[in-house]
Parts: sequence; structure tokens; C-alpha cells
Amino acid sequence: MAQSTTDNGTVPALELKNLCKSFGGLQATRNVDLKVMPGERQAVIGPNGAGKTTLFNQITGIYPPTSGEILVFGNDVTSWPSHRRTALGMARTFQITSLFPKLTVLDNVLLSIQGLRKTKFVMWRSLTSYGEVMDKAHHLLEQARFLDRKDTEVRFLSHGEQRQLEIVLGLASDPKLLLLDEPAAGLSEGESREMTEFLNRLDPKLAILLIEHDMDVVFDVASTISVLHFGAVLETGTPDQIHNSTRVREVYLGTG
Repeated sequence: MAQSTTDNGTVPALELKNLCKSFGGLQATRNVDLKVMPGERQAVIGPNGAGKTTLFNQITGIYPPTSGEILVFGNDVTSWPSHRRTALGMARTFQITSLFPKLTVLDNVLLSIQGLRKTKFVMWRSLTSYGEVMDKAHHLLEQARFLDRKDTEVRFLSHGEQRQLEIVLGLASDPKLLLLDEPAAGLSEGESREMTEFLNRLDPKLAILLIEHDMDVVFDVASTISVLHFGAVLETGTPDQIHNSTRVREVYLGTG
């Protein structure tokens, strides 16, 4: 298939075309069209049950679409398994943390990096002997401003810090497209502000698509917002356009 490009010739990091997913008689996503450009921050919002997580599961290869196409950097990945999509530069975080609480921050990052490599750790070698892996772990932690906590066991981090660390682990594969599934879930107001600052510090070349219920995070991070309603895209626009949309206020923001 020929690559789909925009007017300036740039290939989208992610493009969905008429994406549908049915579970028996339930249509979870309906003809979803969505495009995320390299370096763009885009959010998908909508009420519970709107189909947001199902959409992410199709993008990442957990659920095969009933119909439609998924393109990642111009490659039709609709039928590809998750690991092949990761190899193209896609990474995802989940709503539920999957950290090792009794290991240090550094150990969690080291395991995440090494888990992506053909050569795995061997128990009789010290972690410090893996120089390249250690250098990369320190680089990721320094970028995320986590280096001062590298020797802290994860269980002693705040919930907000653990959510940020999840994203650091997602960056271990050097993705060009990062999918974040409710990164601010369960965070206090202060932690949400810290998460917003953390996301805005990430590499500007990295394309990000996030699902989020915290509207402060959405409006402060995303340059484009798509509203999902009963599995279909109700509206897509800038934060100002979505905030001022009568249709969006009626179905989601509750201010209609």
C-alpha cells in the first residue's frame, strides 16, 4: 500500500481509517478516522463506555478490527501482532501499573530496557556489567528528572511518581509514537499538575496519543482533541474548539 501523506509530504505517525470493532451485537468503535502527526500531542476523551480503551486495544494489536485500517508511519499494520508494531516505534502504557514495587527505580528501568533485547540478563553477571544498558537507563532517568530517586524502591514512591515511572519504562524502546492510557488516573490535583509538567517535558519529536478523564491534563497537554461517543468520533478540534462546542458540552463535559 502507498504511504498516506499530508499536504506537506509528512507521513502520519498514526492513521486510522474507518476503524470498526464489534463484539457480537455491540459495536464498540464505529468508522473511526484519526490522524496523529509526528510530534503531535493528541487526546481522545469521552464518557465511560465510549470505546476509548477498545480503540487503543485495536491500535496496539490486542483486538483485531472488524473492519478498517491502521497505519503506523505509512505501514498498514492492521493485521500485525503487537510486537511488530513495537518494532516500528509504538509503545503503550496501561491504566494499571505494572512496576516491581520491591525493586529500585533503576532496576525497573534496567529490566524494561533489557526485556526488549535479544540478550537477556544472566543471573551470575552484575547489572553494572551491562554498560550500554546502564548508560541508557541513566539517560532516561536524567531526562525524566528521576535520577535522584534511582536507588529508591518503587513502593516508596508516591502514586504520581509511579505513574510517571510507568511512562519512563514506556520510553525504553525508543518509541516515536507513545500511547498513554489515562496517565493521570487516581492522581491528586497536585500530582496531576506534576504529570502535566512531566508530559510537556518529553521529547517534542515524540507523537503522543492519550486517553484521559482529567480535563486539566487534556487541555494543558493536547493540541488536538477527539471526542468519542458511542464508539464514533463526535468531534475533533483544538482545545478551545472542544471547550466551546455545544455538542461536546451536552454529551460529555456536562455544561450544556
